[in-house]
Amino acid sequence: MGSISEIVQQALRQGYLTIEAEQELRILLGQKCPCDDMKIFCHLQMEIMEGRVTQEAREKLVYSAQKCF
Repeated sequence: MGSISEIVQQALRQGYLTIEAEQELRILLGQKCPCDDMKIFCHLQMEIMEGRVTQEAREKLVYSAQKCF
């Protein structure tokens, strides 16, 4: 398991957050973490909201919803 910073940096470089990385982030964020890690995680959230990073889980959710119609 990587650190929050490593996972976020990889997602930012790739422009993509995998389901596995998202699960690791949930685990790591459930533990006590340094303030710097929280700042970089918030940066990732902003990049996702602005569309510069795509979440694999959200893509699958949208695809599944489209199949229903």
